[in-house]
Amino acid sequence: MTSIGILGAGRVGTNLARTLSAAGHDVTVGRRKNGDGRDTPPADGTTFRYADHSTTARSADIVINATPGDTTLERLTSLRAEIAGKILIDVSNATRDADDGLPGELCHPGSSLAEQLQNALPDTHVVKTLNTMLFTVMTAPGELTIPPTAYLSGNDEQAKKTVTALLGDLGWQTDWIEDLGDITTARATEAMILVVPHVLRRHGFTPFAVSLAR
Repeated sequence: MTSIGILGAGRVGTNLARTLSAAGHDVTVGRRKNGDGRDTPPADGTTFRYADHSTTARSADIVINATPGDTTLERLTSLRAEIAGKILIDVSNATRDADDGLPGELCHPGSSLAEQLQNALPDTHVVKTLNTMLFTVMTAPGELTIPPTAYLSGNDEQAKKTVTALLGDLGWQTDWIEDLGDITTARATEAMILVVPHVLRRHGFTPFAVSLAR
């Protein structure tokens, strides 16, 4: 069992929390404004807890960023001390919304959010993954008709091995995971978000992933 803190209580964070909790991990979901819900279980009966962002990051062994990518850098930089020495799994995409609310232009052209996070958090091991698919596929990859790909980018090899094992708890087979190399390779996978709004406009929110076919 690993203590996991998920920053972000939206669809992505909640989806990950339910699956990781069911796999036996100790999961806390961080909400920006926790209010009276501090450390209380969600109403649907699942076993993870809610707390504020600072408490969630400080108490976890592994932190998952599921906050909106366009505000992630500011939010996580303020948690530098809480995340120091830990693995930070970044599953977000930093884009500016188009007129219809779907992902638009990249916030960090020529770089990536993952690189910006690693530069801002030098004592944290940032690993980029799971950002190239609809959020439902993150925890149910086997439901697609074609095996999807989860790409990994990160500077620390041991951190990527730990994340690979955690992906296994989410249903990812080892041969579906592609280690691209260091954190600069996240530029490629983050740029894949540019195809997503076109797919969504044509097919809606049908589960999909941007995958490597061999």
